Amino acid sequence: MRNKGKKVIVGLSGGVDSSVSLLLLKKAGYEPIGVSFKYAVWQNEKNRLKENICCSEESFIIAGEICRRLGVRHQIIDEEINFRDKVIGYFLDVLKDKKTPNPCLICNRLVKFEKLIEVAKKEKADYIATGHYARVREGKDGTVQLLKGKDKKKDQSYFLALLEQKHLRRIIFPLGNYTKEKVYQIAEKEGLEFFRKTKQSQDLCFVAGKSIPFYLKEELGFEPGEIVDSEERVLGKHRGLYFYTVGQRKGINLAQGPWWVAGLDKAKNRLIVTKKEDDPILFKKEVFLADYNFISGVSPALPMFIMAKTRYNQKLSRAKICLQEEKGQSPFLKLVFSRAQKAVTPGQWAVFYSGDICLGGGVIESAK
Repeated sequence: MRNKGKKVIVGLSGGVDSSVSLLLLKKAGYEPIGVSFKYAVWQNEKNRLKENICCSEESFIIAGEICRRLGVRHQIIDEEINFRDKVIGYFLDVLKDKKTPNPCLICNRLVKFEKLIEVAKKEKADYIATGHYARVREGKDGTVQLLKGKDKKKDQSYFLALLEQKHLRRIIFPLGNYTKEKVYQIAEKEGLEFFRKTKQSQDLCFVAGKSIPFYLKEELGFEPGEIVDSEERVLGKHRGLYFYTVGQRKGINLAQGPWWVAGLDKAKNRLIVTKKEDDPILFKKEVFLADYNFISGVSPALPMFIMAKTRYNQKLSRAKICLQEEKGQSPFLKLVFSRAQKAVTPGQWAVFYSGDICLGGGVIESAK
């Protein structure tokens, strides 16, 4: 068997995806080692989460049991400090800048995959693996390409858009050619049917959704300002711009609603709202990206036409990508969409593709 004896470090969350990934690697002849990371959680009585949902004690027990059944060694590595510094720290810094963070991309880039490679070096392992629905292949130029997963509804390449060649050259995505339903079928066939009852993860792993207002108040305090419409008529008061994101409907607390957040005016500390869900003010055609990453490691010849989206659940849309240079500043990437995109949100990540190939992504600095 070609893979016999080749070590692979498998990131185990205790969920069905990573567990089936471990199983598939074992059956393919690899010598897997399961690794679970312990991440930080907001430790406050007002947080309904008492432990990080990506790494609860229950998940460690499940991961350990899966490894025991398969005769695989299992490690639990404490990454609380690293996670707090690089992920939670990033999250709060972006909010302070009145933008909307996406901690999952940062965690993958700066914590999860970096640590998996570190463990692989220590264990003298050939590869690392996770349960993401994505694929890799070697391109004609010798670089490793990141591809969408076969299951288009579950494809997670968006969250991997900040990875580099040093990561992709060692990665195996065992679920890349599987659908989620097929993964459940494999789990049930192997006697792991309890995964059907496992709750899916929420948006933030370190603070409960209903506890976020308390978290923001505790960590950032209040910075009240005016709520205005597009004609600058004052409608009420807000608690702080970091409580809101473009496109948000709930939590605005204005009478005669519903209202939608149309924009954040940082200079005047104003929250701009609209009563029209399809208000033109919500749509942007030009998007400027900073801190961008091309997965190949080399910037392609620009301009070029690509498909892009400005948030995970958004459909891909045709756009032109080019370099925008400002005097005295680092260059930006500019995306010019064929059709204006709704609720483009500074702080979120735009990710771009050529066919099934994920080319990379960049953080949204502004849009117009």
